[in-house]
Amino acid sequence: MTVVAEKETLGFQTEVTQLLDLMIHSLYSNKEIFMRELISNASDASDKLRFDALSNDGLYEGDAELKISVSFDKDAKTITITDNGIGMNREEVIANIGTIANSGTKKFFDKMTGDQSKDSQLIGQFGVGFYSSFIVADKVTLRTRRAGDDADAGVEWTSEGKGEFTIETIEKAARGTEVTLHLRDDQDEFLNSWRLRNCITKYSDHIDLPIIMKKDPVPDEDGKIDETAELEDETVNKATALWTQSKGDISEDEYKEFYKQISHDYQDPLSWSHNKVEGKTEYTSLLYIPSTAPFDLWDRERTQGLKLYVKRVFIMEDADQLMPRYLRFIRGVIDTNDLPLNVSREILQGSKIIDSIRAASVKKVLSELAKMQKNDAEKYATFWKEFGQVIKEGPGEDFANKEALAKLMLFSTTETGSEEQTVTLADYVARMKGKQDKIYYITAESFAAAKNSPHLEVFRKKGIEVLLFADRVDEWLTNSLTEFDGKSLQSVAKGDLDLGELADEEEKKAQEETDKNFADLVERVKTNLGDKVKDVRITHRLTDSPACLVVDDMDMSANLERMLKAAGQEVGGTKPIFEINPEHPMVVRLKDESDDARFGDWSSILFDQALLAEGGQLEDPASYVKRLNTLLLSVA
Repeated sequence: MTVVAEKETLGFQTEVTQLLDLMIHSLYSNKEIFMRELISNASDASDKLRFDALSNDGLYEGDAELKISVSFDKDAKTITITDNGIGMNREEVIANIGTIANSGTKKFFDKMTGDQSKDSQLIGQFGVGFYSSFIVADKVTLRTRRAGDDADAGVEWTSEGKGEFTIETIEKAARGTEVTLHLRDDQDEFLNSWRLRNCITKYSDHIDLPIIMKKDPVPDEDGKIDETAELEDETVNKATALWTQSKGDISEDEYKEFYKQISHDYQDPLSWSHNKVEGKTEYTSLLYIPSTAPFDLWDRERTQGLKLYVKRVFIMEDADQLMPRYLRFIRGVIDTNDLPLNVSREILQGSKIIDSIRAASVKKVLSELAKMQKNDAEKYATFWKEFGQVIKEGPGEDFANKEALAKLMLFSTTETGSEEQTVTLADYVARMKGKQDKIYYITAESFAAAKNSPHLEVFRKKGIEVLLFADRVDEWLTNSLTEFDGKSLQSVAKGDLDLGELADEEEKKAQEETDKNFADLVERVKTNLGDKVKDVRITHRLTDSPACLVVDDMDMSANLERMLKAAGQEVGGTKPIFEINPEHPMVVRLKDESDDARFGDWSSILFDQALLAEGGQLEDPASYVKRLNTLLLSVA
């Protein structure tokens, strides 16, 4: 059949050109990763063919034995990786090789450290693995044909990594993809059977389809090698799915290498859980807890990290029905016999089997974390630093595991005074005062703002510990986690201060007397501030500061309101309650001030200072400065 020549030269996306330059000139410390990436791509192509062939077995074209072949030619100085997977058509080659989607390259560059060893390991995480070929090659040729297309619909893509590539239509009898690397002059080490086999067993031993190489020639009795003899094929890797093996047959190093293969992470996982479940629902799960957060952890559009298999046939990646969003960092595989091979995402959403697997898998992950927290505090501290804020999303979306999640959480408190989050809620409860019946907390935009908030003054005076919430997610956490161990969580900046039995009777009587003595001042300040405030009252939570702002128990906190406004959301606006400290000299002087104009200035200054102390912004900073300067001159 005659192929119509359709050859054209195209330029790479700008980011790809930058990436190619980086590959060629910088990442030489771990050159062998090109084998890991190309074999991983070939494995993915085979998985996709398996899945598509479930509904159209004609895609196999009479060859259902999937495999990956690796060969080399010393004379031509080439290495070739071939698969008989799904293949690509012309448009897919241009889209997948000529460009990089989802800003993967930019994020890759942002993560660059300057350490060649670490940077080379980042490649696979950002969807740029194919380009690692140019670390060792000065020219790459890719020949491919999509399964089901005619033989004359093959595509050849060629590039020297210098800003452009050529693409043309060719005839290719076999489906799948063949990548040929024309090695640089200084890369002859890879033209060696032992070297290539070592790379395969190191990075790809548990790819669940055979990786084939020719057997090494065996010398005869005289030590001569018959160059004309046909060499047999042999499988280099184990070619068995790791998760199907007994736990006792798998070493720690094998678990770690498999994690790196499926996650493209260059660091070892913190922990993993490998389980075979039998009974009403039968499945095998291998779940990993990473040691570092992925670059796109906070991207709401990112996909999840689990691969779903049915009867060891790959079905889909990033199956978000298998894990809640707050566990989106979990990596691994789930393989079940109880789902049909033609399962779709729509079927998954309404599947009781999936619901059962998900519930059990979540409990397994939380159990693994609880075990780590109990037995290895240092390792758990590493986990919490990377993923603590994500775990805090949990109580809002997983009511069934709210208690287990609450036990896993770590916080900063006034007791430790450190920004490092090390205190559990159980630790806090164990240290509570004898008559204390609430868990007190404060939310703020930063740790410093929380630690130095005037709302904490009476709590420090009485030695009552307060949780310091400064993560953005903490505002949502307090809406969903309202109690722990029978103790309700109470914001120190909401509602009227009620220390319950922690306040003795003499204090209460003295406070009532003070309220009466300052009743006129309260009304006068309230009239002066007008609609700036919801109410004005005497405070009993301050010892050093003259005033503070609080909100009612059911009102939105000022910190949350600021966060929502910063995110572009319209917020009605909660008017604060202005509390003044009757023992502070400024308030005492205000009480005796007879000049109405000066009284108004003093009241406004105290209000603005209270607003600034809680992290708010002044509506009219210039007027505040003017009033303050006038006040300073009057007392000078």
